[in-house]
Amino acid sequence: MGAGQLQVDVGDLVLDVRTDGPEDGRPVLLLHGFPQTSLSWSAVTPLLAEAGLRTYAPDQLGYSPGARPGETDAYALPALAAVTADLMTALDLPTADVVGHDWGANVAWALAGWHPDRVRTLTAVSVPHPTAYTLAYRADPEQKERSAYIKLFWQAGKAERVLLEDDARRLRRVLGDVPPEAVDAYVAHLSAPGALTAALDWYRAMSSSTPLDPVGVPTTYVWSDEDMAIGRTAAEACADQVTGDYRFVELAGVSHWIPERAPEALAAAILDRVAGA
Repeated sequence: MGAGQLQVDVGDLVLDVRTDGPEDGRPVLLLHGFPQTSLSWSAVTPLLAEAGLRTYAPDQLGYSPGARPGETDAYALPALAAVTADLMTALDLPTADVVGHDWGANVAWALAGWHPDRVRTLTAVSVPHPTAYTLAYRADPEQKERSAYIKLFWQAGKAERVLLEDDARRLRRVLGDVPPEAVDAYVAHLSAPGALTAALDWYRAMSSSTPLDPVGVPTTYVWSDEDMAIGRTAAEACADQVTGDYRFVELAGVSHWIPERAPEALAAAILDRVAGA
């Protein structure tokens, strides 16, 4: 029992992984989003560990210094899902209860869609199924406005400069009401050479040419009504993209940064899903 850290070889990559909980506990894989690291789960994992679960929270591709490919295509969603499946194999986890926030939710959805044998249950946080998001973006002017920031992220070089200048003022603003000490840690992490470019390459490799079908694994989607990036249209459309047991958990008065702003409510939703699969 107790928190620890691993360095895990995945092919020619080395991923940093935070662990918590009893070693013989049911495994839970926690996938962070942008612009965070595995640190974002630090208020959630003790609650899961107390319930007897074993948590694995990697610094994902591009965020781990030993897993930072230079090619943008390496960060396309199918590649991200494949790296995650390979990480599970390296950790000797045939299956896991998978939880993802923000971009980590996209990877979790993809893992459930393309590698369903690896996903016992799915808890997606903040970001809905990619198809639900795409449909909302195309049909809902509000969602298009909420997503306008991505156009900056697509601009290689300019985005890095804009986000990091003036003591990373704009990157700090992106993180909103995340606790200041965590913001400092994320800024320091992404200020390392090549780190922010790798994180932004997740956006630059986005493509609608690899559609993801509805997922069939038992799924909970957790959304908060003060999310600046994902509106209600996309959130409510998520139900149409799950053919298995589905639960929609709405948190009132909470920002996009659910793992850090509402860890108790999120842990409860994860535990309910794990227990009710």
